[in-house]
Amino acid sequence: MSLGDDYDGAGRGEGSYGGGGQTRTRLPEGEGDVYGGARRTRSSSRSLVTVVGVVVLLIAAIAFANRGGGDSSSSDDGADTPGSSSTAASGKQPVKQKSGGIPAGFTHDEEGAQSAATNYAVALGSTGMFKKDSRHEIVDALYTPAAADKLQGPMDEAYSTSFLSKLGLDADGNPPEGSTFVSRVVPVGAKVQQYSDTTAKVAVWYMGLIGMSGQSSTDPVASSWKTWTFDLQWSDGDWKIVTDSQKDGPAPVPGDDRAATSDEISKAIDEFGGFTYAR
Repeated sequence: MSLGDDYDGAGRGEGSYGGGGQTRTRLPEGEGDVYGGARRTRSSSRSLVTVVGVVVLLIAAIAFANRGGGDSSSSDDGADTPGSSSTAASGKQPVKQKSGGIPAGFTHDEEGAQSAATNYAVALGSTGMFKKDSRHEIVDALYTPAAADKLQGPMDEAYSTSFLSKLGLDADGNPPEGSTFVSRVVPVGAKVQQYSDTTAKVAVWYMGLIGMSGQSSTDPVASSWKTWTFDLQWSDGDWKIVTDSQKDGPAPVPGDDRAATSDEISKAIDEFGGFTYAR
């Protein structure tokens, strides 16, 4: 399902939902491969939007049909700007349990909805989405039963063998020997756009990482910035996704950091894992 030029997703190369290795923000610079040297320019062929654009459009179409013509990705720019109290961390523990490695059992309040949406973005942006079995498990765990039933078939078609091949993956979603496929969502913040006792609309601002790390890779790991908006429903004691949509940005001005070597990227992905996120 998904990861500003992007495919769509984020996770570690072995398919862990939240980035099962370990996480570093700053990586050393290197020389002598596609990662080292000057700053990397973005390429639309390597964008998260490219990888997941088809699925996002499918989701938008499903949302449109379910809502009788409503637009789930309508702009909320006119909404009141949240105050410092609504953007500050609550200090609450997000969850006390996991289901299939994915955080579950979020609180029935606005903070719980934000925590759910943020952690769901991480799972949906992981490398597990590029493998059929784990993708089905993720979708079944995060979406309402009705939404999951409608998504599984179209998503299987979107993650076709030819599509995976363009990313350097085999038909089962595995990278070549000696290479590490990187797909991670790194949330920066979340906000509630609408809330009731049974539904919530939450936007998650994140940085995405996508690409293949390896000496022979022609598609090195690149970053993008996007906002992922989730329409959630309180169902069976937890928040579940009904529909979701994405848009580009907001993206900060690129810094002067130099790209790491492929070996350094692969090592970082293996050693630095993800987090359970909370409001």
